[in-house]
Amino acid sequence: MAAVGDSKGVIGKTDSEDQGRFDSGDETANSSIEHPFSDPEIADRWRKVYENAQYENRHRFDPSFTWTAQEEKKLVRKIDFRICLWAWVMFLSLDFHRRNINRAISDNMLPEVGMNTNDFNYGQTSNELPIRLAFFWTALSTSNILGSLLAAGILQMRGVLGWGGWRWLFLLEAIGTFIIGLFSWVLMPPGPCQTKSWFRGKNGWFNEREEYIMVNRLLRDDPSKGDMNNREAVNLSKLWKAVKDWEQWPLYIIGLMVYIPPAPFNTYLSFILRQIGFSVFEANLLAIPSQFLYAVNLLIITWLSERVKERGMLSSLSNIWIFPWVLALVVLPGDISPWVRYALITGLLSYPYCHAILVGWNAKNSNSVRTRAISAALYNMFVQTGNIAASNIFREDDQPLYRRGNRVILGITSANIVLFYIVKAFYVWRNKVRDARWNALTKEQQQDYILNTTDEGQQRLDFRFAH
Repeated sequence: MAAVGDSKGVIGKTDSEDQGRFDSGDETANSSIEHPFSDPEIADRWRKVYENAQYENRHRFDPSFTWTAQEEKKLVRKIDFRICLWAWVMFLSLDFHRRNINRAISDNMLPEVGMNTNDFNYGQTSNELPIRLAFFWTALSTSNILGSLLAAGILQMRGVLGWGGWRWLFLLEAIGTFIIGLFSWVLMPPGPCQTKSWFRGKNGWFNEREEYIMVNRLLRDDPSKGDMNNREAVNLSKLWKAVKDWEQWPLYIIGLMVYIPPAPFNTYLSFILRQIGFSVFEANLLAIPSQFLYAVNLLIITWLSERVKERGMLSSLSNIWIFPWVLALVVLPGDISPWVRYALITGLLSYPYCHAILVGWNAKNSNSVRTRAISAALYNMFVQTGNIAASNIFREDDQPLYRRGNRVILGITSANIVLFYIVKAFYVWRNKVRDARWNALTKEQQQDYILNTTDEGQQRLDFRFAH
């Protein structure tokens, strides 16, 4: 849920209401249905907010503007092609460059640089967001698949100019990343009304009507998306204010813990395969099946989450999936076939990645541009901290089977499953507390609160947490 109130006071929609608006299949349905700015008083209040914030798209804000569902779907496809596709390419480039080290260690990189596995560790509209994020993160599996294919060939260059194959791998993939970075610098616009440039064309990507649709659909989804401009920095007081939004912290804790179990296997897959008898070439190609299944499961679980409007329980499936595979690695004897061990790790790494759901969940519960920007950064910091911790689970004295590390991962996986349900219960409880306080107000008091409160973001009494 997003927010509550009567037909005039509502500043948001429940998940089911939002889904029904454009998923009904009615191509003649338009934007004239009830929305946050239907009440002129509320529209005037937000118009002043956008003006004071110097919101860059405020000249396209129009509470009376209407458009058809067919127009919107056509525009969303255009945005997906213009923005999302290139963002996916950027993600692909990023993951090529940051994941190639996982393949380089299959080519004797660690001993050549004087390291062992103890030294090798490193960190690293609201309803439409998760499925598009899922699309972005298929770049991770795509980069791993393409990267494994490239590595299988490039690592054969060992000895050319006296270099190790892993050095050529780093160089050639870095060149590709650099080229994509240059294109991104001139290709990506700062906002929907700022697409005109020498590189993108003098007429830009969108006409005036399309700009009106883009701006108003975003603001009607969440009016707070215009309470800052895209040139405004977050100062220390606003930063501290966002950090103090304590009800966001359960999601940060999930971000810290949830990706720890698969991370060591993902990092060391090719290394483990080399240790149990596979060649460099085989170790890189054998990483491909798990990455393909991973991408499929990522899209399925994210689509399902948006379809049924469930986040906590469906996200827990990521660690529920991992549990039996890790359990098998813990209890099976050490002399099992290398192919059986490979199959178990492949099954584990095919888990339904819930990152898109959690990032969308984090954004939805932020309920303001300020909090959303900072909470996204904080969430990512916790995720990277978890990655740093995960990279220290497999130790030199525990290889090649890492039986002690597997037991540690089994314990963390079990705790994570419970954690998801605790966090869901927490947000259900917080919503009930707010319901009781909101319902204790009269209709007049509720309307006065909506128009005059100084509460912001998730601290607003009429806001409800998604879970």
